[in-house]
Amino acid sequence: MDCIFCKIVEGTIPSKKVFENEHVVAFHDIQPAAPVHVLIIPKKHIAAMNDVAEEDLPLIAEIHRAALQMARELDVAESGYRLVNNCGRDSGQIVFHLHYHLLGGEKLGALNAK
Repeated sequence: MDCIFCKIVEGTIPSKKVFENEHVVAFHDIQPAAPVHVLIIPKKHIAAMNDVAEEDLPLIAEIHRAALQMARELDVAESGYRLVNNCGRDSGQIVFHLHYHLLGGEKLGALNAK
């Protein structure tokens, strides 16, 4: 498998980690879209949200716990932040390893549906 996020988990590609536990890794995005832009990924390879199995649901909760901790530690919890998961090509998912973007540190534009 040639997954860049799996390589970050393995340590074969460097990253600027801000959080790691047994199941989850969080690191700064190399092309930030906001002053705070952290990617939060499971260590287990899951291609996208649609591939999450029933037994993976505790892992999703662990990702959300990490997101809350990162928001607090990166000082965006009070001012506000966005937690985004893109699922599939039409959503803009580029890396097919489940991941969440934690964005904050400035007033973010509204998400308007067409």
